[in-house]
Amino acid sequence: MAGRIRREDVEAVRERVRIEDVVGAHVALRPAGVGSLKGLCPFHDERTPSFHVRPQVGRYHCFGCGEGGDVIAFVQAVDGLGFTDAVEYLASRVGLQVRYEDGGPTRPGEEPGRRRRLLDAHRVAEEFYREQLVTPQAAAARAFLSERGFDRTAAETFGVGYAPQGWDALLRHLRGRGFTEAELTASGLVSQGQRGVYDRFRGRLVWPIREVTGDTVGFGARRLYDEDNGPKYLNTPETPLYRKSHVLYGIDLAKREIAKAKQVVVVEGYTDVMAMHLSGVPTAVATCGTAFGSDHSRIVRRLVGDAGGAGGVQLAGGSSVGGEIVFTFDGDAAGQKAALRAFGEDQAFSAQTFVAVEPSGMDPCELRQARGPDAVRALVSTRQPLFAFVIRSTLAAHDLTTAEGRVGALRAAAPVVAGIRDSALRPEYERLLAGWLGMDDVAAVRRAVSDASRRGARPGARPGPERDARRPVAGDAAPAPVPVARMTAPDRRDPVAQVERTALEVVLQHPTLVPPDFDALAPDACTAPAYRAVHEAVRAAGGVSAAADLVARGGEAAWVGAVLEEAAEPVRPLLTEMSVAPLPEDRPESLPGYVRGVVMRLVDIGYTRQIADVRGRLQRLDAAADAGEQRALLGELLELEARRRSLRESA
Repeated sequence: MAGRIRREDVEAVRERVRIEDVVGAHVALRPAGVGSLKGLCPFHDERTPSFHVRPQVGRYHCFGCGEGGDVIAFVQAVDGLGFTDAVEYLASRVGLQVRYEDGGPTRPGEEPGRRRRLLDAHRVAEEFYREQLVTPQAAAARAFLSERGFDRTAAETFGVGYAPQGWDALLRHLRGRGFTEAELTASGLVSQGQRGVYDRFRGRLVWPIREVTGDTVGFGARRLYDEDNGPKYLNTPETPLYRKSHVLYGIDLAKREIAKAKQVVVVEGYTDVMAMHLSGVPTAVATCGTAFGSDHSRIVRRLVGDAGGAGGVQLAGGSSVGGEIVFTFDGDAAGQKAALRAFGEDQAFSAQTFVAVEPSGMDPCELRQARGPDAVRALVSTRQPLFAFVIRSTLAAHDLTTAEGRVGALRAAAPVVAGIRDSALRPEYERLLAGWLGMDDVAAVRRAVSDASRRGARPGARPGPERDARRPVAGDAAPAPVPVARMTAPDRRDPVAQVERTALEVVLQHPTLVPPDFDALAPDACTAPAYRAVHEAVRAAGGVSAAADLVARGGEAAWVGAVLEEAAEPVRPLLTEMSVAPLPEDRPESLPGYVRGVVMRLVDIGYTRQIADVRGRLQRLDAAADAGEQRALLGELLELEARRRSLRESA
């Protein structure tokens, strides 16, 4: 299919990227037996390590929260990337150029290597700006930061720099590093004038805008001098790297805390992000010169984790189940207008959306300066549900002490409640609205909401066709994927099931040590449905006789990959878990004997089951009428008993 990365390139990424190196950048790993590493899970809080990585099979699994997969899945989960972006990111780590199914050497519409060159130009530019911040010419930039409570350490943490005054300081620097004029123009770092190209940012404080992966794709620059006639904030223009509707400032620093806390705090400016992080709210991000939109919501949803319809339940203690999106707005009319825009996007989230409003109108940066970090944290902790904020803000424009005012308020607020798509939540807000209006007749409120719903009115909605969960239109966020049922492993206290599991674990992890007797097992050798499904996938992949060739060509990872390819979707998480599970035997010299022992126990159980079956059939035979069949069964019984006896003697 056009636009998809070639399968062989995906496999090459899996083979060439060392999963322990990628995971090790996020998790402190330590040895946990033969070929196994473990550490604290990056996806949930824990004190005892339950996160395991098995490099030779190229997979990880957390036995605490159930997260697991290969190196691509890890990058997707920890960085909030889509599959294609994760593959490209990993490929760049090992110098691999991925190709697409349409025959192109890179993404459709991109020249080979162009993206890398533009990223390199931004990296060099960021280094240049940061170096300039400590020069005498940057005194105004340092004063700006100092006045807002940001020291040199804060500037370094967020990569803040200074663009010198003059027309070509960065241009000359980048030319000296080998970048062409065409590359610099495409990057947005320079602008085209009548007399040629010149630096886009001049005499400004500069913040790097990074993707989730940490690559710098653009800059935001703040005016410092009165003689600068440009806008107060100037961003990189739309380029092949930078699209303002697809980036969030601070996402590179916040992504891990967002994934862990299941919370995103959306603020309005670069200094607000800095103030939030330095005040102990490390989940803060900001849009870059545009309103929070559906593309931003997709980024956030990947990081928070879309919890489906059960997400976003607020508890009495103030915390939320399923994640939360917190917008910070001023308490003025502009803040209320921004909240209405957010209301139009809220339906894209299954996590609950909140508003944190500072009544005096201070932004987080000003609040930190005036009242300290505690006040910033308190701003977030006193958030209120977005729906409630929008409704209360709508009511505030009316005089509720008069009958006319209450009727007008009801007519204005009814479309807001009608815009709530959650059918279980809407009736609750109908009752709340009646209470806020001081009306005992909830039915009248319900009729007003129903009328507004039929008219299709919804504050904050974009013009055009009705947008609801049943009829997505172009530009909407993609619907959340339907969760796949996971095959449940049986109770480990069942001794037979435990033998089946352990045998399959060693087959997946050390197939070359498994005796050939394993392939002679009957299809129903495993009685637990989950383990029988794993056994079927092993048999479909060719059994241990086929594993030797796969391991010789691509290691144990190739073998596990082949088994996963044959497994049904609900079985794959369990299969990944078993391929990573720590084994009781962790001495290399004893491992061959251990593998043989656990497999032969399963073979022994299989023989015992077959012997019992044959004996049962013999007992049911009529000796006179079925003499021929009886002799055949007796011969089969003797052979099975001999095999079992030989197996036990060899053990």
